[in-house]
Order: sequence, then structure tokens, then C-alpha cells
Amino acid sequence: MFDPKSIDDIATRLSDAMPPGLNNLKEDMEKNFRAILQSAFAKMDLVTREEFEVQKGVLAKTRAKLEDLEKRVAAMEQPTSDD
Repeated sequence: MFDPKSIDDIATRLSDAMPPGLNNLKEDMEKNFRAILQSAFAKMDLVTREEFEVQKGVLAKTRAKLEDLEKRVAAMEQPTSDD
């Protein structure tokens, strides 16, 4: 999931970028920005960098094991000189 602090930061930046004449709406706009961002990020089904790195490590280990098993199977399939 996306970091809530990051969503708050983005919402604050967006509301701070509003023209000075709309300062009375700033708090409401910030709440709306936050809700829109949370909804959009939830629909994207994002993962954190940490989750990504963990899965990347798992994939690397799995690939290494697969390569090792492929070599072992290939060695077993080689005809022996006794055949």
C-alpha cells in the first residue's frame, strides 16, 4: 500500500498550490485531494519498495534453484558409457 504520509504530503502540496483567493477552501480541497489520491492509489494495487525488493529476492533464489535443477536433470539424461 502507498505510504499515508506521502499522500498527505502530496495533498498538502496541491492545496498550497491553489491561488491565494481560494485560501478559504484550502482545508476542504486538501481533504478532497487526499481522498482522491487514496482512491486512485488503491485502484492501482501498488506495492511498497520493500515488498518489491523482497519479491525480487525470492525470484532470484527461485531462478537459481531452477537453473541448478535443469543442470542436474540434463546430467541425468546424458547417456552413460555403460549403455
